[in-house]
Amino acid sequence: MVMHVSIINASTIITDTEAAATVAALQIQTSRDFAPAWGIDATLTFVPKGHTAAATDWQLAILDNSDQAGALGYHDITSTGRPLGKIFAKTDKQYGLAWSVTASHELFEMLVDPWVNLTVFDQRTNTAGRLYAYEVCDACEDDSFGYKINNILLSDFVTPAWFEGWRTTGSTKFDFQNHIHAPFALLSGGYIGYFDVSRGGGWKQLLAENVPQHKSRPPVGSRRERRTIEKDRLAHSTV
Repeated sequence: MVMHVSIINASTIITDTEAAATVAALQIQTSRDFAPAWGIDATLTFVPKGHTAAATDWQLAILDNSDQAGALGYHDITSTGRPLGKIFAKTDKQYGLAWSVTASHELFEMLVDPWVNLTVFDQRTNTAGRLYAYEVCDACEDDSFGYKINNILLSDFVTPAWFEGWRTTGSTKFDFQNHIHAPFALLSGGYIGYFDVSRGGGWKQLLAENVPQHKSRPPVGSRRERRTIEKDRLAHSTV
């Protein structure tokens, strides 16, 4: 499966030269690293300032300031049903984070769950289970777990095995960088949205800061969010 994604530079602080170099690195990451793991590839087209993306392409826009509280970026769908991702470069820089990591993060999550509606059910007992949002970068989203291509920092991502609760610790590769060693495990700064089907109470976020075996990262005030169409998710973010 090969998707077509236009990456649009609409930021006042990111030059077209910098944006184009990041898109080139993202293309390598997508085809070389991500596609073999997920079976989804993409052709990325860079759209400079003042130009228009192809009407049929999915879109990822590089913007300045966040338009959603607590978000460094997110992916959503337009009113016409087209996948759309947003990256807030100035907000990223405000917190000392790399907008290129946000771009990588949102691109991959948009490719895997373009209509923002996929979940995985993990049933550990006959009476308890959780639905987990099918988000592929949340668990390892912190910049410290990313890696560079052409000297541009990009996001780590989990493999499909991360969502397979029957797997045992260390039995396979759970993320591309091999930092994670068990299903549904979170790295410092990571999180995942879940719905407890036995208890209800709406969607919540499991945060690595609340997992004893992981050290907390300094609070940066924002996360790379995705699901703005489900407003209750953002309400559980740490801000």
